[in-house]
Amino acid sequence: MDPVIIAAITIGLLLILILFGMHVGVAMAACSAVGLWWIKGDLMIALKILGTTSFRSVMEYVFGVVPMFIIMGMFANLSGASEDLYDSANVLLGKVRGGLGHATVVANAIFAAITGVSVASAAVFSKIALPQMRRHGYDHKFALGTVAGSSALGMLIPPSVLLIIYGLLTEEAIGKLFMAGVLPGLLLASVYCIGIYLMVLVKPRLGGDRVVNRDQDLGFKEFWRALTKPWMFVVLIVMVLGGIYLGWFTPTEAGAVGAFGAFVLALIRGRVNIKSLWNVLLESGHTTASVFLLLITSQMYARMLTISGLPSATSEWVMTFSLPPLVIVFVFLFVFIILGAIMDSVSMLLVCIPLMLPILKALNLDIIWFGVIAVVAIEMGFFTPPFGLVVFAMKAAIGDEASVEDIFVGSFPFLVMIFVVLLILVFVPALSTWFPSLM
Repeated sequence: MDPVIIAAITIGLLLILILFGMHVGVAMAACSAVGLWWIKGDLMIALKILGTTSFRSVMEYVFGVVPMFIIMGMFANLSGASEDLYDSANVLLGKVRGGLGHATVVANAIFAAITGVSVASAAVFSKIALPQMRRHGYDHKFALGTVAGSSALGMLIPPSVLLIIYGLLTEEAIGKLFMAGVLPGLLLASVYCIGIYLMVLVKPRLGGDRVVNRDQDLGFKEFWRALTKPWMFVVLIVMVLGGIYLGWFTPTEAGAVGAFGAFVLALIRGRVNIKSLWNVLLESGHTTASVFLLLITSQMYARMLTISGLPSATSEWVMTFSLPPLVIVFVFLFVFIILGAIMDSVSMLLVCIPLMLPILKALNLDIIWFGVIAVVAIEMGFFTPPFGLVVFAMKAAIGDEASVEDIFVGSFPFLVMIFVVLLILVFVPALSTWFPSLM
């Protein structure tokens, strides 16, 4: 049988296995082994190829960026960064219409620059923001949607785990990808704030009590205290991202600096003891192992596809249609949005990028720009039923306080806002490419 047809069959098999609940890493490894065995006709040759690929796939210095930023996020969260950020944003924005919603977006944007994981943001702010908004009379679904929507910033604002994985898959500079996510992340946060303001303006009941902090005006002393409260974490963010931008250290070194800095901050605040240190290291190890398993199996899968010739055949086939590059880009983005209903974000990248990358290169499209818009499209999948990773993370954090259906309904306006930002980024590539061009 033609190797291209065999590879196409394995893609269908992979999607079926994932739909039936098999772990995506296990499914990828199984499909890679079966596909290569089928193509080569010899099981031992297939296993040797996969074994070599597994070893080489993570024997690169750049892969150290993954555990470093994960540990940085864990220690920053341990130190109380999220509470400080939300408290400050709440004080500064409390009197704005829908102020607690704005505070949640701003705090999540800054928190995203520490963790880079949307699920972490959703879980943390479900515990911090929802009780405050409920106490001040905010509409239940509106509050849920605000937390869910703003948590998506974690996948775009650097250091983003998705951008790291995308960089590893495409061999693009992770530092440039980080810089490419800055302006789009700020744009998305701004659109969220504008959307929240307009929603509360049209339906005041969504925002509960207009003034949530105090009856008197905010004095300079209180303003300054709120502004400077999270200064340590802001310095940490600036040090890490500024160091990458100025070329002081590589992204991997920046992750190590950030991890050490976050550990020192947690130590200064007295949050570090034997138990908490063990929990941080253990959880970081679990997360890192999970990511590396996916990276290894994705490289195995990509190797099988390359040997089969499917990526090059697909590229040649797409080029025969003479479609405008922008149409092909929209088709790819549509695939991400649809797959978001059934797959998690990392799995989408691992499955799709090996197939899409040859076509993107053949069309001479900017790989960094596509990475940004791909992440934004994947973010939409966070709120798309029936999967909705962020939705279920929130449900797990708040238990019976809200139904999954309420979270999906509350998230819908933010899904629309993300789509608007996606269109802007597609038609204005400079928002994603300007910062990296300066490096």
